Amino acid sequence: MNTHFIKTLDDVKTLLSQEACLEPGWDSKDECYQWIEQTLSHFKYRSLGREGKGLIRRYLTVASGYSTAQVTRLINQYTNKGTVKRHHSSNNGFRTRYTKADIRLLAHTDRLHSDLSGPAIKKICERAFQQGDGRYERLATISISHLYNLRQSKTYERTRGNKNSTRSTQRAIGVRRRPDPQGRPRYIRVDTVHQGDKDGVKGLYHINAVDEVTQYEVVCTVEKISERYLVPVLEGLLAGFPFRLLEFHSDNGSEFINHQVAALLNKLNIALSKSRSRHSNDNALVESKNGSVIRKLLGHAHIPQHHAEQFNEFDKKYLNPYINYHRPCFYPETLIDKKGKEKKVYRYENMMTPYEKFLSLDQPEQYLKEGITLEQLKAEAEAMSDNEAAEQLQRARQTLFKSVHERQAEA
Repeated sequence: MNTHFIKTLDDVKTLLSQEACLEPGWDSKDECYQWIEQTLSHFKYRSLGREGKGLIRRYLTVASGYSTAQVTRLINQYTNKGTVKRHHSSNNGFRTRYTKADIRLLAHTDRLHSDLSGPAIKKICERAFQQGDGRYERLATISISHLYNLRQSKTYERTRGNKNSTRSTQRAIGVRRRPDPQGRPRYIRVDTVHQGDKDGVKGLYHINAVDEVTQYEVVCTVEKISERYLVPVLEGLLAGFPFRLLEFHSDNGSEFINHQVAALLNKLNIALSKSRSRHSNDNALVESKNGSVIRKLLGHAHIPQHHAEQFNEFDKKYLNPYINYHRPCFYPETLIDKKGKEKKVYRYENMMTPYEKFLSLDQPEQYLKEGITLEQLKAEAEAMSDNEAAEQLQRARQTLFKSVHERQAEA
């Protein structure tokens, strides 16, 4: 838009709201100063109200490309002396190749094409000049690196109005806090365990979830931890707990802190929380289970990803029943000394299975999911002895790893 068409305050307001590309009619600083003086005189700046003066000040800043401080100095010069004169310095300085009009034209082109990359905008400038638009004569020959330099200039930023730089997440996924179950189940801690790399190839992943109070644990195995593979398995993991869940807590890894997992939990009315910065023990419970359960039974060696379905079936049929109904755990007892300091004590008499811990709660049936009863859990727990469950687990584990090693040998 040409500044010659700006005659009223309404024209100024329209110009500033449209973010149009200005094409001032001057080629030197002297002509620019003269235009500023004519503009202030035309709009009778001294007699304007506060809103009108603000509009003219913004208009001069955008159109001239000068800083707010420089425009303020020129306006003060006009109000005090009635004229705007340039004070010439003895230093001629460096002659610039690209004028402010070129920079405004670049800003206008960027806005039209939604901020394409530097090479793409250079190509557009070349094509515009070849098609007869003389305004692009200098921009058609600009180097790509210097094009990015012009984008960093004050004139460019003032013309665009705002700079679309990288912004922090406006809507955080999950709440940074430590879960506070207050002696009630249904608050789970979740983490992933990677089953090794080999020759630059990733192995499968185990998803480990542990209830904060009862230590009821559900393990699932997934080929990869991208949303495509993780979300379906995660649905089965959440369904594996016999009680209704209220909170899902993980570290800050992107496998859990993403919109797909948040949508799944929101559908199930489960809150999503994540570990706090510089609080490494926020997810300590599941981290300890990673070592004492998964690493102890499944090891650290590489297992190819295509075995994920076999391991997931093993988890569901053998591993999860064993660790929840036949594997005893220590449960801490919190003592408070005279100074108010808390100390956790692990007594032998407090050792029990997660199932037994759940039964020890006050009215445990109130936490169960619809369709699940205490009688069903009791039948599953008493279906076999602890040693029988362990023998079954070991046989299934040996068969599973034998299958994995045989396939690797064939490959």
